[in-house]
Amino acid sequence: MQIVLNDVSAKRAKAVKNALEPDNVNIPDGLSINMEETGDKLIFTFESVGGMGHLIGTIDEILGHVGIALKVTQ
Repeated sequence: MQIVLNDVSAKRAKAVKNALEPDNVNIPDGLSINMEETGDKLIFTFESVGGMGHLIGTIDEILGHVGIALKVTQ
């Protein structure tokens, strides 16, 4: 699954990515997350082997953190 946030300045995208990278260490087994910033986009790619429950829960948590980070960097 890929989620793309458009119209995010390069500075804010980098700040959000840097704030969330430490969260990538304790993700459930069989799940991987990749974040990249390109131009005015922040792209999240989630890959899961196994149950949808872990994937949906992780995406929900990550997007919650993204929302907070975007508000703080406004």
